Amino acid sequence: MRPVLIGIAGPSCAGKSELARRLAAVLPARVLSLDRYYRDLSQLSPEDRARWNFDVPDALAADEIARDLAALAAGRPALVPSYDFSRHVRRPAPEKLEPGPFLIVEGLFTLYWDPVRRLLDLKVFVDAPDPVCLARRLERDVRERGRTPDSVLEQYQNTVRPMAERYVLPTRAHADLLLDGVAPPDRLLEQVLAALRERGLR
Repeated sequence: MRPVLIGIAGPSCAGKSELARRLAAVLPARVLSLDRYYRDLSQLSPEDRARWNFDVPDALAADEIARDLAALAAGRPALVPSYDFSRHVRRPAPEKLEPGPFLIVEGLFTLYWDPVRRLLDLKVFVDAPDPVCLARRLERDVRERGRTPDSVLEQYQNTVRPMAERYVLPTRAHADLLLDGVAPPDRLLEQVLAALRERGLR
């Protein structure tokens, strides 16, 4: 049986992952974060890795994303990569992801590539004001990714926000559902569930 694919896009720390987590618990669903598909930078020095622009579509392996999603959409398992953000390298062993009745695909560029969009049954875009995204990013990257506040702020100003304006925010035009990332999480969850019901997907 073909799974229902739900795509969630939006700028960094707008609330994509939290929505995906809550939605996955209710449906239930598997979650595939496109952050897994960042390119391996092990050939670069640590200094060059830190200067890498992770906020452009080419920072991810779009061909691998499309290949794995096509397999999952057809009801087949996929071996998906795993990424170490503290060192900016891929971990050696991929992880097997089995398709279930629902699959949630979330990431900055979920709605950027046409081959990916064509596989999605529901396309969601989550947005939030810039100060909110920055505050959330500071908290997350310091706690989870071993970054310093100064490095997070520098990256946000130099690449994260400018690249979001250039590449991520325009993909709102492809969304079936636009959500406010500062709204209560339960409200966002119910909006997605309602959209699935309206389309006969749940």
